[in-house]
Parts: sequence; C-alpha cells; structure tokens
Amino acid sequence: MKTSQLPFEGIKVASFAWGLVGPLIIKYLADYGATVVHVESSKRPDIGRVAAPYKDGIPGLDRSGSFVYFHSNEYSLALDLSRPAGLEVARRLIAWCDVVAESFSAGLMERLGLGYDEIKKVNPNVIMIRTCNQGQTGPHAHHPGFGFQLMGLAGFPHINGWPDRGPTPPAFAYTDVTSPRLGAAALIAALDYHRRTGSGLYLDLSQLEASSLFLGTLFLDYVVNGKVASRAGNSSPCAAPHGVYPCEGDDRWCAIAVFTDEQWQGFRRAVGNPGWSQEPRFSTLADRKQNERELDGMVEQWTATRSAEEVLETMQAHGVPSGIAKNSRDIAEDPQLAGRNTFWKMDHPVLGKVSHLGQLFTLSRTPAQPRLPGPCLGQHTAMVCREILGMSDEEFVALYGQGIFE
Repeated sequence: MKTSQLPFEGIKVASFAWGLVGPLIIKYLADYGATVVHVESSKRPDIGRVAAPYKDGIPGLDRSGSFVYFHSNEYSLALDLSRPAGLEVARRLIAWCDVVAESFSAGLMERLGLGYDEIKKVNPNVIMIRTCNQGQTGPHAHHPGFGFQLMGLAGFPHINGWPDRGPTPPAFAYTDVTSPRLGAAALIAALDYHRRTGSGLYLDLSQLEASSLFLGTLFLDYVVNGKVASRAGNSSPCAAPHGVYPCEGDDRWCAIAVFTDEQWQGFRRAVGNPGWSQEPRFSTLADRKQNERELDGMVEQWTATRSAEEVLETMQAHGVPSGIAKNSRDIAEDPQLAGRNTFWKMDHPVLGKVSHLGQLFTLSRTPAQPRLPGPCLGQHTAMVCREILGMSDEEFVALYGQGIFE
C-alpha cells in the first residue's frame, strides 16, 4: 500500500554542497520528498557542472550529464556569496530551512560568516551537515583536495592492481560513493532527534574516515598480524578460480568465483568435466591456489570460445557465482535495472530526455519519485526568492539589479 506523503515531505534543505558527496547525501532527502534549494553561482558553479560528458560533446554549465544525473528533485538558486547582499539572502534561506548542507574545504563557511556558530544565531534549531576530505578538525583538516587524491590517503590504490605493477586507483573516485551512505544515515538520525526534541545538531563527516571503514579488515590484519596488504590482481585468498575472464567478442568478459567444494564440482560440470579439472593439483582450494596461474589459463581457454552471456548462464545453471563485466551500453539496456526503475528518464531544458539516478532501494509504502529534472544553473532563482523567501517583486528586481543572482 502506498501513502501520499513521502518520508521527508515538509523537510526544508539549504544545500551549499557541491561535487558529489554532499549532493548524494542530500539526494536521499530530495528523492523522498524534501524541498531542497541548491545554492551556487556562475562565478563559482558546482564542480559537477564542468564534468564530462557534455551534451553533443559541447561544454557548458547546463550541458553536463554528470551534474544532471545526480541532482534530481531540487531547485537551483544562483547566488553570489562573495557579495554582502548575496550573503544576506543566504541567511534568509538558512532561517527558512531545517537542514544546512555544505561540502567546501574546511573553514570556508566560517570565512563567509556562515559557520555553525553564526547560522545558529539565524536559526537556533538548524541541523548543519558538513563534509570535506578530512573533516573540520585535526592537523590536516585544511588540506584541500578531491576524491581522486583522497583515494590515495584512504589506501585504495595501494591494494588495487597487479602484484608486479604499481598502485592503480579505481577509475572512479571511490571515496565519493562510499562516504554519502554514512552521511545520509547520520543526517536521518539527526532529523529524528530534531523531530523528537526540536533541537538542532552539528554533523562533521570526514570522507577519509568514512571511506577507510571499507578497508577495516585490512587494518585489522596489520594491527593483529603486522601484515601490510598489497596488490593481488583479481586473486582472492578464499577462492579459485577467481577472476574476470575473456569471452568471445570485442572486449567481452565474465567474472567467475569459486569459493566452496560444492561450487568447484558445479564448475567442473559446467565446463564439461575435462581431464584437467580432475587432476589432483586442482582438487582442493589449497591445491588450486598453489596452481592458480595454470588454472586461470584453463578457464580462459574455455571462456574465450563462448559469449559472456553463455558463460554466465552456464555457470549459474550449475550454482557457480558469475557475472558479465558489463560496459555502459549493457548497463543502460539492462532489463533488471529498468524493471526496478533505477534510472529516471526526465525532460531537461537543455539535454532533452535524459537519465537521472533513482534511489537504489524501494520503500513499499513511500517509494522515491522523480519530480524535477536536474536543474539549469539559477533556473528557480525567481521562484525561490518570491515563493520561499517571500520577496516582493520590487525587492527581487532591486537585488537582481545588483548582480547577486548570477
């Protein structure tokens, strides 16, 4: 049964968050009903607006598919925070909202006069969530950077890649997509506290600490055993074969992972019980690990003559974990993702009908809903000023004439 009211309907958010981590945290609220006003300006646009891909390959602040993909269900207010009049409008927005979000380098909001101590004077019960590379405190708090540099600090490149080669960072800023999950949980807890007590809270999310959580077992192995984890390619200490194997076709691959004796027997049946699969050197996990290079070669010979789809179906039919290493076309055309409404198609003023990231879980009574496409910069400035902040036409025109809405 569905209800008409979404979980965060009535929650008001002033978002000074840019990049990816802050916006992804706020997206949970926006997609589930909150009113979100995203603040930026053409002088200092959200960095996501200058990230490819662009519509028709032509750069432009309103032509970035990356920005639109992550910014559904929010309004855009163009506001120059370097001007006193712009800061005054920002304070009015803060007085209106329940949540202030920001993801600038540590200390920037204080320099603007919009730190937590200052905004509490405007809105004593406001929740403020802040996220930057290393948090607001500590000896390295003021080191600037982005997700790719932070991956190195968090330790991901050191364990990614092949044993005989140097560290390889993941293709995407991994810390940018792990940190928001914890930030959203903390913010939802703060909203529940606010609902029960009426009081505000201050949340300081260090993306370094949040992402390091995902390497916890490796840290523990060092603390307990003194072992420094390093690169192992696709190998796993708990499985063999364990890798991504070439298949028939142009750049087609399928992942296969055999963890248990039962799965090994299923794998043998899947490949037709050839003589090599019955050799003692492959009979146990320990044996297969000792002869892993030869085993991978045998697996590759079998997969290379079959399509990735055939390998997937054959392996799964025999109880062997497997999955196609999909490219972007595969993802866009995936019937499972389409069936779960993973991508929201909405009409954008510049990009036309374009995909937006939906929510990756479904609430049965209050599912997330696509309501607004990712906004053009300043698309809702007049509406926000008049309908949300209550400006008269005369006041809006006067401020517009000062150039603060650019």
